Amino acid sequence: MTPYNSDLFDPPAPLATIEVRSLEGESMLVDIPMLLDSGADVTLIPRFCADHLGIRTETDQTYELMGFDGSRSFAPVCRLEVIFLNRKIKGRFLLIDQDWGILGRDVLNHISIVLNGPKLSWDEARRL
Repeated sequence: MTPYNSDLFDPPAPLATIEVRSLEGESMLVDIPMLLDSGADVTLIPRFCADHLGIRTETDQTYELMGFDGSRSFAPVCRLEVIFLNRKIKGRFLLIDQDWGILGRDVLNHISIVLNGPKLSWDEARRL
């Protein structure tokens, strides 16, 4: 079981790490912190990942994001591969300017995860 993160979140929250890979090459970043958020429609990748891998954004599209507090911002789109719990998911992902990203339902719906709130931990369902 993976413990919830209490360094970045109060109260503690489920944080995972992913790998991010360019679709054009072998470039990869590992251990990218991502909040598990079943309330998020889409996955938001930290912008530094695309910058480091040299992945260009799609210049013709941005998406408006609305935070839980009602704040609005715009996010560019890029194509890349996310690897989470040994599953490879290629697609279009939104970029955000923060050190950790958000795994939304576009990725989480491919995997069964158990959140154990009382024990402040999470795990892949098949491992239980």
